[in-house]
Amino acid sequence: MNAFPKFLIAAGILLIVIGLLWMLGSKFFNLGRLPGDIVINKDNVKFYFPVVTCIIISVVASLIMYIVRWFKG
Repeated sequence: MNAFPKFLIAAGILLIVIGLLWMLGSKFFNLGRLPGDIVINKDNVKFYFPVVTCIIISVVASLIMYIVRWFKG
């Protein structure tokens, strides 16, 4: 089997696990509604930009990548 199909299968499984954790974790962690996220309500328009949430996700992803690279050698 080629390496690319294995990568796609692993990425799909990883996305499913992340989605399930996100669904279950949303009851305990209010990710997406943190202080510092920008919410603008006008007459019939609501603009939402999760600044702090994006920063936290970026830091966690960077730490995971750093740990993976550290173990790979």
